[in-house]
Amino acid sequence: QVHLEDSGGGLVQAGGSLRLSCAASGRTFDIYTMGWFRQAPGKEREFVASITSHGDSATYADSVKGRFTISRGNAKDTVYLQMNSLKPEDTAVYYCAAYAYGDGEYRNWGQGTQVTVSS
Repeated sequence: QVHLEDSGGGLVQAGGSLRLSCAASGRTFDIYTMGWFRQAPGKEREFVASITSHGDSATYADSVKGRFTISRGNAKDTVYLQMNSLKPEDTAVYYCAAYAYGDGEYRNWGQGTQVTVSS
């Protein structure tokens, strides 16, 4: 019902910055929260950050708090993840996700965009 397209990944050196984008389409009026998750090779997918679609309340994982910032664009169905002071351990495939009313969890996912941080 909701289609997500994430982009903006790339290769950067440690200490650098990168900005990810996520555009939602379809039944976007059903979205309650939008967020970012990441998955490194051989590891489980983990939560990174989220923001509510109406109250703009943001939440961050402890591992990225103070370095990453999630925000909504001028279009209410667009979300960004500004990543600063990147570390090699941030290397992963980053996925945009949407939590819709009635779903009870994140059920809409982007295809993922790769972020690689070199030492």
